[in-house]
Amino acid sequence: MHVARRCIACGVLFNPRSQIPHQRYCSATACQRERRRRWQRERLRSDPDYRDNQARAQQTWRSRHPDYWRQYRASHPAYRERNCAMQRKRNARQRSGPVANIDVSPACRPLASGFYVLRRAAATNIAKMNACTVHIAVLSAPDGPPMHGCKEMT
Repeated sequence: MHVARRCIACGVLFNPRSQIPHQRYCSATACQRERRRRWQRERLRSDPDYRDNQARAQQTWRSRHPDYWRQYRASHPAYRERNCAMQRKRNARQRSGPVANIDVSPACRPLASGFYVLRRAAATNIAKMNACTVHIAVLSAPDGPPMHGCKEMT
């Protein structure tokens, strides 16, 4: 007979099963769910094949259920309200600086070819995709002689 152990999820003493000599979780549903959650988290962290398989399975599920979140939000108004309130708080914290996203609007016309000076601009609070914010000063016209009167335009 095994000596009673303390469950690492809930802290309650339990008697491990003889078939599982290194049992660390009791048989409570919540503790077993926690055991599986920790196992999956570790597996996702350490096994690239498992991580890739999970990503493909999630993508397949999302393609078969494209309206899931829209329907969920429509049928769970409390969830929607809580999410909106939390987003307003996040937006309020971020208002002190500009937000940079990968899906920014394109410029009215593409940047002309020429010589430019790149300098780090003022620090921003949010930048995605490891973006750097720079100040671009035109040193020469794209198709003409260098601009006269200054070394650097601001």
